[in-house]
Amino acid sequence: MTDTNQTKTATTPTPEQVVGKDGAGAAPKTQAGAGAELTVQDLNVIKQIMDVASQRGAFKANEMAMVGATYNKLEAFLKIVEQSQKDANQAKAPEGDKPAEAK
Repeated sequence: MTDTNQTKTATTPTPEQVVGKDGAGAAPKTQAGAGAELTVQDLNVIKQIMDVASQRGAFKANEMAMVGATYNKLEAFLKIVEQSQKDANQAKAPEGDKPAEAK
């Protein structure tokens, strides 16, 4: 048997992907029988699990670098998503709800 190391790279989500709508404002279409979903909340839980597991010594010393690098990538991705959600919410706010600009 040959062992191939295939990795998939996640890309930065677009604002439409973050808020869960397509460009026309409609809910995204899903494939029939798609089954499992992974939400931003799930990713935050995974981040917390990784943190607790590392504090409790669940990982061997030689595994810590890989776990730490993955944790850092996950944390950076979640910050991007959080900022994108804030930007999308601010863009949707009516004019009366936006803070006044300083003159």
